[in-house]
Amino acid sequence: MRVLVVEDHATLAERIGEGLRDAGLAVDVVHDGAAALARAAETEYDVVVLDRDLPVVHGDQVCRSLAAGDGARILMLTAAAGVDDRVDGLELGADDYLGKPFAFHELVARVRALARRAPSAPPVVHRGDLTVDRARHRASRAGQPLSLTRKEFGVLEMLVAADGAVVSAEDLLEHVWDANADPFSNVVSVTLARLRRKLGAPPLIETVVGKGYRL
Repeated sequence: MRVLVVEDHATLAERIGEGLRDAGLAVDVVHDGAAALARAAETEYDVVVLDRDLPVVHGDQVCRSLAAGDGARILMLTAAAGVDDRVDGLELGADDYLGKPFAFHELVARVRALARRAPSAPPVVHRGDLTVDRARHRASRAGQPLSLTRKEFGVLEMLVAADGAVVSAEDLLEHVWDANADPFSNVVSVTLARLRRKLGAPPLIETVVGKGYRL
């Protein structure tokens, strides 16, 4: 799952980014509305955590622009948490609204909930003897828990959600890693090799030469 954090308070932005990364998400951080629109135009995000009071381009305009597309879910953050403020934010196109200050575990839960809204990706997915619990970040095969790293789980989550369709290495890199990932590295293939070993036999992940991978 890839998340864009848009917050003009640099320290808070970095703390949100670090906390979401610790929760297993791939996170990019920007500090103004123009940068947010530019980044969203070039990268497909699952969720945008959007501060409302932004410089350069106001958060309201960013929200309208992003909501006009068919892309990321929007979680709006603001220090103004009255009922009218929440209604305004939702009418702008936000999918959820969280007032500052907030409990960080609630922010993580709301981000995950928004990302799960896609009908093709329910909270718990079963593929044969494989079970992936997206809400709890757990996976098991034949009833045996799998000890997966955050990136391994992210790759598995994407393959499961694709429901047999091929997922390219580029798509995996874009959604599971963040903007700091080297697109010329072998990080995807190395992570897949470890994931295959942990999943065991019979093999579940197929390599489609020249195309990508599928479950």
